Amino acid sequence: MNIAHNILDARVLIVDDQESNVLLLEQMLRGVGYRCVTSTMDPYTVCALHRANNYDLILLDLQMPGMDGFQVMEGLKEIETEGYVPALVITAQPGHKVRALASGAKDFVSKPFELSEVLARVHNMLEVRLLYRQLENQNQLLEPLALHDALTGIPNRRLLIDRLALSIAHARRNNSTMAVMFLDLDGFKAINDTLGHDAGDTMLCMFSDRLVAAVRQEDTVARLGGDEFVIALSELTQVDVANLATKVIKAVSQPYSIEGHDVSMTTSIGISIYPSHGLTVDTLMKNADIALYEAKRAGKNSFRFAKDTDVLEIAHN
Repeated sequence: MNIAHNILDARVLIVDDQESNVLLLEQMLRGVGYRCVTSTMDPYTVCALHRANNYDLILLDLQMPGMDGFQVMEGLKEIETEGYVPALVITAQPGHKVRALASGAKDFVSKPFELSEVLARVHNMLEVRLLYRQLENQNQLLEPLALHDALTGIPNRRLLIDRLALSIAHARRNNSTMAVMFLDLDGFKAINDTLGHDAGDTMLCMFSDRLVAAVRQEDTVARLGGDEFVIALSELTQVDVANLATKVIKAVSQPYSIEGHDVSMTTSIGISIYPSHGLTVDTLMKNADIALYEAKRAGKNSFRFAKDTDVLEIAHN
């Protein structure tokens, strides 16, 4: 983002009850290239205009009849829920400057206007505002990366834990069940050792795609790391979960074509069910992991349910 170039395209609103002041400010800004300058002499319209246009800067006179600039800023605070009020106040009263800054204004311009001061303060404030928006946009782009696995694109541990907590809360409120499936690939290390890590990454992506295709849209498939995956399931009976586990095992055991090689792979699954095998995310995950170990010890390519004698805890109200 070229901040210097975008400043001239910033949306600016001038608010002053004196037409001569409005015309002078418009002339100053347009004279140096600002292209999106609008104005109003009615302070009661400012909040509605800002909702509709999301201005980058509002040049706001403090002394206006009926509704002064301080009252306008209070209205703007209700719109700017994150607390950034893009107000550059205009005042001839030195005593109002500190009060204006305390009320949320980001800077001030003194009357009578001095061209270089107006342009410098407008430019500086817009530069900060556009950088702030650029940061917001970058954070929005980065947020999905923070919640999804970089390799497979499915939810990561952080997002899984949030969804498991929500699923448990839903089951508790509705006196229903939910389940956790803990999976890994049987003998995955051999893929990396024989075909290389790129082939291993391809395998993990194909495996996750098959998991997603095998479950319902409302279920969550997440990768914890390496070849460990978890599926969060809501409102299924133990019989339903067993049938789904069988479906998953069958789906992922079909041959994979990787770099010209036909590769066979199976999975083992450990399952815990709320509330029989735990009341919290941590306990359900631990018990599903224990059940996964039992499935592997029994010969792999199978699933096992947790036992009621595995890790339990007392619910805290």
